[in-house]
Amino acid sequence: MTAPDTQPVPFRGGGFVRRRRRLVSVASLMGLILVWQAAVTTGLANPLFLPSPVAVGRALAELAASGALTQHLLASLGRVTAGWALGTVLGLAVGLAVGIFATARAAGMPLVSALFPIPKIAILPLFILWFGIGEPSKVATIAAGVFFPTVIAAAGGVDAVPRSLVRMGQSFGLPAWAIVLRIVLPGAMPTVLAGFRITVAIAVILVVAAEMIGADTGLGAFVLTAGNLMRTDQLLAGVVVLSALGLSAAGLVALAERLLLRWR
Repeated sequence: MTAPDTQPVPFRGGGFVRRRRRLVSVASLMGLILVWQAAVTTGLANPLFLPSPVAVGRALAELAASGALTQHLLASLGRVTAGWALGTVLGLAVGLAVGIFATARAAGMPLVSALFPIPKIAILPLFILWFGIGEPSKVATIAAGVFFPTVIAAAGGVDAVPRSLVRMGQSFGLPAWAIVLRIVLPGAMPTVLAGFRITVAIAVILVVAAEMIGADTGLGAFVLTAGNLMRTDQLLAGVVVLSALGLSAAGLVALAERLLLRWR
């Protein structure tokens, strides 16, 4: 008898595996910039309404050299940090309570569902009446925008924890606090961190809107002033800085994911 003709079977279990494609990311960004520059250079785009990337870079360099960029960036960064931290701490506390306790869920989820769809920038005038035109009203607006998505993410994360693990902890006689610390919180962390990616973007959006309404410093106020003066190169320079701010915040969340979710 001859041995059966065998052929290696290719491994088919690699689908949806994350692979880094840094060159593709850089190439797509560079391609967009080149198309943008070509559109302005060839006259397809009016430089008054769409300045070239070179003009935007020149405006950005001038702002950095004058110190105005640092002043506006620090003002916005301080508001984003304070508002995001406040909204996140409160949102996590309420979200975990809603996810763990049935009474808190019955009382909290209808309120969250009713208040979450309200555009937070629409209630900024109310915050100004309550806290004044200074920093507290802007921080409160950002915190309100961050609070509700954090509650939903935390409660959803707790719901996603396998109940078999909770029952296993109970069967081994673990106290409730140990089950929360060792099973519920680690299990809910991926969903909570995914929610952070959304809330940092919401914080950046809201700080711009709040600064456009009632601030003299900050990237939102700077972009609004540049638009009123038709300084579109400075306007886009401010937008580029805002985009970099959002990317940096998302990078910090990604770093937190790598540190906190090494067990996955």
